[in-house]
Amino acid sequence: MAAAKRGGLRKLWLDVHLWIGVGLFLVLVPLGVTGSALVWGEGLDRLIHPHRFAVSGPSADLPPSVYVDHARAAFGERAVPAQLRPPQAPGQPVIVTGRVPGKPAPGQRPAMLTAWLDPVDGRVLDVANTRDSALGVLHRIHGTLMIPDIGRKVVGWLGWAMLVSCLTGLWLWWPRNGAVLKGLRWRRSPSTFDNLHHLVGFWICIPLAALSLTGVYISFPQMSRAVFGIPQPPARSPGGGPPPARHAALSPDQAVASALALAPGGRLASLTLPTEGRAAVWKAQFKVEGRKDPLNVEVADATGQASLGRGQAPSPDPLSRWMRRLHDGTDMGPVFQAVIFVAGLTPALLGVTGVVMWLRRQARRRRLRVGVPAAAE
Repeated sequence: MAAAKRGGLRKLWLDVHLWIGVGLFLVLVPLGVTGSALVWGEGLDRLIHPHRFAVSGPSADLPPSVYVDHARAAFGERAVPAQLRPPQAPGQPVIVTGRVPGKPAPGQRPAMLTAWLDPVDGRVLDVANTRDSALGVLHRIHGTLMIPDIGRKVVGWLGWAMLVSCLTGLWLWWPRNGAVLKGLRWRRSPSTFDNLHHLVGFWICIPLAALSLTGVYISFPQMSRAVFGIPQPPARSPGGGPPPARHAALSPDQAVASALALAPGGRLASLTLPTEGRAAVWKAQFKVEGRKDPLNVEVADATGQASLGRGQAPSPDPLSRWMRRLHDGTDMGPVFQAVIFVAGLTPALLGVTGVVMWLRRQARRRRLRVGVPAAAE
């Protein structure tokens, strides 16, 4: 009786595992492949757009206003500068993002333009809408499958499906006699496809399950925070909030100089320009030696008065930051990133081998129904 019950349970998990692999193959593979590509996002961007990184030197000693003014001239009437990001490593350009005027479509973020500038002389290297670039399309496929409105939730549910596939696959892989070491043999089955599926699936199961779980967390942030008892962040303004101010009272240089009074010795990591409205403020972020988290300073545009910005206390949601880092490998080192890269590619291999295994299973069932002996395969 117990053996029959275990056999029935095994058949159930096998059916679940196969139907997830076969039924969702065409959508899980793009998610995995794009995720692998995005692990090396900057390198891929350098490969596709080398002119954006054709800087003439590592130093960025020009005043911030020079970069903002050059970007403003390059944008023309197409966009208003919204943020400046100096290079954080040698060989990187200065990046200025600008917001395109006009209301975004319902459910969409405001359109943005990006300018890449030479840090040495402020020369504009390129201007483009990154959302429509190759890297931007990869982000949209991985994050939403290019599905409007509900795409992020669809990706989240696919993450649940992949997690179930990993867990059922591990359960099915586990040798029934408990001989785990024997289960790691290549010749576990006469079929090369079966051996590939069993062996690759076992070794990549834990990383793939981790990517699936972190992807679910990212896709359902509000639900995930509620489950872990983490306070919800303030709701974002519809339409992306007020647009950046076209004419600020302070210059970027004045704002940074004022902010540095509260961040002595700090290195500018980003400068967000003020938006339209009465309480317009500049937001400067500095990297300070000996401090793990960036230091945020706000400068009132009307008075030039600097104050510590929000976020100086420990982050109320450190779990979300860790989930994001584990999912995309940011600052996790080349070995960890290589594991993520391989894990993203394995759904394609496991999907192909799984489909072949499923087709063979269906063929065996048909032969049994018509009474063809097993040896005739």
